[in-house]
Amino acid sequence: MSHYFENSASPQGPRREIEATVWGTTRTYLTAGGVFSGSRLDKATAILLAESQPPAAGSVVLDLGCGWGPIACSLAEAGATVWAVDVNERALELTAENAGDLPVTTALPADVPAGLTFDEIWSNPPIRIGKEALHELLLTWLPRLKPGGQARLVVGKNLGADSLQRWLTEQGYPTERVNSTKGFRVLVAKAV
Repeated sequence: MSHYFENSASPQGPRREIEATVWGTTRTYLTAGGVFSGSRLDKATAILLAESQPPAAGSVVLDLGCGWGPIACSLAEAGATVWAVDVNERALELTAENAGDLPVTTALPADVPAGLTFDEIWSNPPIRIGKEALHELLLTWLPRLKPGGQARLVVGKNLGADSLQRWLTEQGYPTERVNSTKGFRVLVAKAV
């Protein structure tokens, strides 16, 4: 059985509907097996959204590891133009369906135009892929922040949030912990 961060052509299994409330708006989302947190809005993503203000309207934002799209859809409803990126095609299909007419473009990582830059990156990054792969992932996308842009990440304290904060700063992305709640840290890394 494939893991949520691997691409897979296997059947989606039964779809289900769930509700999630973000920034005062309740939406019904389609989810399915084979994607990260396919049965509910996971705690880390819920904390990231609850403890953050949406970006300015008109911002171009990357949702890195979009899953079934709760971050992408919430950001787009708040007025951002969102690129929702995932390696899991199932996740991209669900995000596209959940977004409907919202300004969300779904894409595999290789399909994002090379020159495209972002005002912000939002992510509940796939920590369990391992430190080396996670660092490679972040160093692929963080350089695509516009000057003065920021990446907003949520990471479990017990999964290395504090060491990731130090590492990001060492890589030239000054990183601040803006919230710590229920075992999770919300980190903001800035492009200088």
